[in-house]
Amino acid sequence: MHNLSFPPTFVWGAATSSYQIEGAALLDGRGESIWDRFSHTAGRIDDDSSGDVACDHYHRWRDDVALMQALGMQAYRFSIAWPRILPNGRGAVNEAGLQFYSDLVDELLKHGITPYATLYHWDLPQVLQDEGGWTVRSTAEAFVEYAEVVAQRLGDRVKHWITHNEPWCASFLSYQIGEHAPGLQDWSAAIAASHHLLLSHGLSVPVIRRHSPGAQVGITLNLVPVMAASASDADQAVAHFADGYHNRWFLDPLYKREYPQDMVDTFVERGDLPAEGMPWVARGDLEAIAAPTDFLGVNYYTRKLVRDTTSAANLPPEHHLAPPDQHTDIGWEVYPSGMCDLLVRLHRDYHPPALYITENGASYNEGPNGDGQIHDQRRTHYLYDHLAACHQALKAGVPLCGYFVWSLMDNFEWARGYTQRFGVVWVDFATQQRTPKDSAKWYSRVITANAVVPVN
Repeated sequence: MHNLSFPPTFVWGAATSSYQIEGAALLDGRGESIWDRFSHTAGRIDDDSSGDVACDHYHRWRDDVALMQALGMQAYRFSIAWPRILPNGRGAVNEAGLQFYSDLVDELLKHGITPYATLYHWDLPQVLQDEGGWTVRSTAEAFVEYAEVVAQRLGDRVKHWITHNEPWCASFLSYQIGEHAPGLQDWSAAIAASHHLLLSHGLSVPVIRRHSPGAQVGITLNLVPVMAASASDADQAVAHFADGYHNRWFLDPLYKREYPQDMVDTFVERGDLPAEGMPWVARGDLEAIAAPTDFLGVNYYTRKLVRDTTSAANLPPEHHLAPPDQHTDIGWEVYPSGMCDLLVRLHRDYHPPALYITENGASYNEGPNGDGQIHDQRRTHYLYDHLAACHQALKAGVPLCGYFVWSLMDNFEWARGYTQRFGVVWVDFATQQRTPKDSAKWYSRVITANAVVPVN
């Protein structure tokens, strides 16, 4: 493919999150988070590890910013640890925590890198979880207090804000499936959590604007194009539910001031909700959730292929399924065209004023060879194909404004621990040495050219 150039204003960056890279878990007044508690509970993490040290970014941030500059990164999406700012979830402010992020922002700006700050990437203060976590309204109110504290301190320099990262993961994956902290398995709790996450987003948008004049404010969703395995009515019905569960449940309140009624009806019929629906939704909540934003962040990794499993005979045709060599090491199918399809659908159905790919990347575990180089050709090809899909979406009229690779560096991959490596930079967790992989060098050339360049 040739001439895959991007608009002159297109933003190229990398993303990380606080618990996955910072370490310093109990240093300088940081409070306990739900991930501290979860990762120290036996059997929760694949390799029984934790983020206690992770990439030690808390002590190595200057070197990490210099590394980003060397790679040509124009922007850096990082998250702020709520327990580092308000160790008790609300009330007393930990000045050392605020100073850490203030210094980080200054260093980024000094190196010509635009900060994109995410307020919540899942590390809820444990003290708030002990009060009910996201299942109770008071946590949404505490989040607004936290957002105000951070925006007051950083809003003069940070002009791009993301309230939440992936509220589906923070609600359904965490409260219903139980794979992530706090590890519950309760449909009703997950639905309540999803509402309070969205409510906290909507209530905090005007607060951020007040303290960060002229800022761009948005939210990031992990969205999944859902495809039915066949044209059968049963498979189509399952696909419609899956789309509601992963996508419409969050998009509709944000852009249409309503939850999808078919989903509410199904939850009531199954007994996941009481007959009256969602009693925790108060007057004015949906208007608050739909507060106008400047952009929607999209995290894209793969598609979801679904079928009706109630009939053993209703098997998906093989041509829908990618062979094993088209899956990443975490087991996700590589499906780049789904990114373009998703972006076009969002533009058509929801009309966000701007879109960013706030995460996209692949887990491949290639390590250093004899001369210390990391030839992660599979990741480079993955990025090439997904950036080509971004270019296709732009050609289709999608207002796509930027791309953040996930992740800047290998890190603590949540319930998978250190068994998965998503970084374009290799981290030796014993020595904390950083080594750019071939994918990082290729991505650096993309940034310089502002175009998808050939893969060597």
